[in-house]
Amino acid sequence: MGKYTQEIRSTAPILRDFLNYMLVVKGKSQLTVDEYYKDLRTFFRFIKISRGLESEDSFATISIVDVDLPLIASVTLSDAFEFMNYCIDERDNHAATRARKACSLRVFYKYLTNKVHLLDNNPLQELDTPKIGKTLPKYLTLEEAVRLLQSVDGPNRERDYCILTLFLNCGMRLSELCGINLSDVRDDNTLRLVGKGNKERIVYLNDACIAAIHVYMRVRPIDGVKDKNALFLSRMKKRISPRMVEEIVYKYLDKAGLGGRGLSAHKLRHTAATLMYQHGQVDVRVLKDILGHENLGTTEIYTHLSNKQLEDAAKANPLGNLTTK
Repeated sequence: MGKYTQEIRSTAPILRDFLNYMLVVKGKSQLTVDEYYKDLRTFFRFIKISRGLESEDSFATISIVDVDLPLIASVTLSDAFEFMNYCIDERDNHAATRARKACSLRVFYKYLTNKVHLLDNNPLQELDTPKIGKTLPKYLTLEEAVRLLQSVDGPNRERDYCILTLFLNCGMRLSELCGINLSDVRDDNTLRLVGKGNKERIVYLNDACIAAIHVYMRVRPIDGVKDKNALFLSRMKKRISPRMVEEIVYKYLDKAGLGGRGLSAHKLRHTAATLMYQHGQVDVRVLKDILGHENLGTTEIYTHLSNKQLEDAAKANPLGNLTTK
């Protein structure tokens, strides 16, 4: 169940139908559907204010239960542009956040026009996506990754070491790691993961992962376990939560002297991909399948990362600033 499930159930029928369609028919994850809901809620609160139906002072409490087709159909491209300006001026949204909001609006209006035919024309078809400046992902070097693993200790060291090992070797997402069941670890040394949009993929476990799982399984609790299927358990013997895993990662990053650099559980995924590409010479198309990327373009960030390092290395040459007399 998602964070906004109860709100979605009681929202305007036309919005609820769209969100259910994205979840059930299109196979989007609950997290993605929650993002669609938040973006549409913000947008229609803004529309209500711009139409004089609500006061801006009560923005956070404006209900969208009564949003109906006439209000939705009254939206123009100019309204959407004004909303994007509002997101900059009043909500301090970065380009990536505004791009997501624009995408949510386009998908919603495309659904109304092309799928359920409630609109004759799509007023937001020409809504542009704000340009996002590309940044290279943060990651650990090989030496730093080793240092992180060597920092693990304490009463849950077997579990924590296994978690870090899977992140650094398999490049899985945080939600994928928390969702691993005992039955997903297979006898042929493969692991089944459920990624975005409930898409399944199989990753192969190397010796380090196999050894870490075996060591952890020897101490994994059996009695009193609330979720007997879950691989990783909390102190309360429940399936470990994403928040707890994040805290585990932050704890050992600090212990290894790697804190304060914006590193996180997701950055360990970037680390795995970077190490495989740079040190293992893994083909980018193979890396795409390992990471569960839908498009090759998403994976190619790691080739850009390598090129950036080559550029930095050239600039670091002590002769780099020498000019001809």
